[in-house]
Amino acid sequence: MSRPSTPRLSPEIIGDAGLALSRAGEPFGVNAIARHLGVRSSSLYNHVDGMDGIVELMRVRLLATYRVDLPRERWEEYVLAMLRAQRQAYADHPSLVPLLVGKTMTSPTVVEAYDDLATVLADGGFLEEEILSIIAVLDAFAIGFGLDLAAPDDIWQPNEETRTLRRLLESGERGRARADHTFELGVSVLMDSLRARLTNT
Repeated sequence: MSRPSTPRLSPEIIGDAGLALSRAGEPFGVNAIARHLGVRSSSLYNHVDGMDGIVELMRVRLLATYRVDLPRERWEEYVLAMLRAQRQAYADHPSLVPLLVGKTMTSPTVVEAYDDLATVLADGGFLEEEILSIIAVLDAFAIGFGLDLAAPDDIWQPNEETRTLRRLLESGERGRARADHTFELGVSVLMDSLRARLTNT
């Protein structure tokens, strides 16, 4: 019997299957991915080392979909584009976030992306002793606003009278409009802070 021209399993296929399940809000463990791909669970272990390996494959495939590909001469443009892309990535896969933040990044592709960011910040004039902290701030910002984008349309629903909150909710935006406005406000504050940090170095 001839071998199929397209491999039934590969790291890319496994990672993409995990992302598809995550995006649909379904479980994406070894057994779930095997069922989704129509293969035995044991077959996956020829390509991946358990759940930790699957999470790292999903991280790589997530990066392939949302990675920023811009000239790196201007740190502001690069950071803004990266924050917008990462926010959408986390919003599309909120159930994956706890697993991503709970696992050390080991993939050369992922490490290269963070090296790009570190280089952009270093070339932009930021102090080298602060760059890792700035990267952590950017990551936390993107994760937080990604989860905010994935949140319900109504974040608060007070059942009793309040001094101020209910009035603000009645006149405020909801859903995607609220999330986008909040993100733009937050990113403006963050970028102003980074510019000020750079001025003071």
